[in-house]
Amino acid sequence: MTGGTGRLGRRVAEQLQGGGHRVRQMSRRGTGPGGVRGDLATGRDLFPAVAGAEVVVHAASDPRGDPWQADVAGTRRLVQAVDRDRLRHLVYVSIVGVDRIPYGYYHAKFAAEQVLLASGLPVTLLRITQFHDLLDELLATARRGPVLPVPMGWRVQPVDVAEAAAHTAQIAAGPPAGDVVEYGGPQELTAADAARAWAAAREPGTRVVATPVPGRLSAAVRDGAALPTRGARGTRTYAEHLRT
Repeated sequence: MTGGTGRLGRRVAEQLQGGGHRVRQMSRRGTGPGGVRGDLATGRDLFPAVAGAEVVVHAASDPRGDPWQADVAGTRRLVQAVDRDRLRHLVYVSIVGVDRIPYGYYHAKFAAEQVLLASGLPVTLLRITQFHDLLDELLATARRGPVLPVPMGWRVQPVDVAEAAAHTAQIAAGPPAGDVVEYGGPQELTAADAARAWAAAREPGTRVVATPVPGRLSAAVRDGAALPTRGARGTRTYAEHLRT
């Protein structure tokens, strides 16, 4: 498993281990239980890290660095490294809207999807909506003293990360779809509604201000490009998340 120490990855690893699977969690240092060393950015130790793997969950990503190196070139290296005679399923963790939202990181994720579709490997491209705790972080970062500005009209459908991990493990244990599968939260929200709920629970007295944001990216999110159009849904709402 790549990205096995990340927000989603470590929970997916726990789910797979709980289901009786032997999991290798690949990282550059290879530390921790089940840790193996492998570097997607350079290819170092990558071949022995994935040797003989029957199922690969590819959850590694670098949204704050260079996703074209980590996500796209790294995915090409992974395709070259897997044991094609043994591999039964490769699940790539992607994001709902990567094909519709004009954002650099999303372009890289979509390009990585195309690498996998062209590889001839048995793949599933699992696009997931934003996690509840990521939405928390974004809103906390956007807050300016007593004011919380949010983009007007943006539509989101956040999902519980534990539910997403369980679904990812379930997908990995099943047959490859050979295409895109989506997974999202149970409830569509506007950014302003999510911000008001967050502020009431975490920062009472904060005033939410919905602000028009121009541009193609903003228009896409307003038009629902970040919302799943098919696939399974989680059950835990953002309001339930905030209560805990």
